[in-house]
Amino acid sequence: MIYRLLAVGHRFSRSRNTLTMMSGAIRRTTQRLSSVDWSSPVFKGDHEISAMVSSFRAWTAQADAMAEKFSAPPTPIDFAAAKKSVRDVALVEALEKMYKSAKPPAETFAWSAEDQAKKAQLVEDAKADMAFTKEMIDDTEKEIVYMRLNKTTRDMSVNDMKEIYPDIAEEVENEIENREWFKDTLNK
Repeated sequence: MIYRLLAVGHRFSRSRNTLTMMSGAIRRTTQRLSSVDWSSPVFKGDHEISAMVSSFRAWTAQADAMAEKFSAPPTPIDFAAAKKSVRDVALVEALEKMYKSAKPPAETFAWSAEDQAKKAQLVEDAKADMAFTKEMIDDTEKEIVYMRLNKTTRDMSVNDMKEIYPDIAEEVENEIENREWFKDTLNK
């Protein structure tokens, strides 16, 4: 019972201002996260990213649950009931006196400049990676269009294929010169 009194007292000892700040911060974060499309292919492309997104979503769900749990101030401690149920009434009275006289400072949390710089660098790196990925997508789309326009058919000559696919033509010529007749066959 005494441990419970101490735990509840500690929980109540946080200033109402701190609780309001924390719930406000959690509310703003969840509002921002509600606009994220979690089913986007960006989050499903890589198993590591998908695992991180899942753990982040679990963390936000836990934050929502905590915000709901601590949205209202805790109920006051019933010291009278504690005095009736505990043998050492003097201990309960001392705890009550300490509880009423304690005015702990509000807890404040500051994001360090060093951590902000690290996160900003991570964002910049992600933007650079995104630009590179977009460039690769554009190149791949161009290559797909080129390949669709230059499909090989039975009517295409070997010279046409050499013009369209010069890298393959060069590889074939090198294999002929090196007498690697069966290099690409299945029966090696």
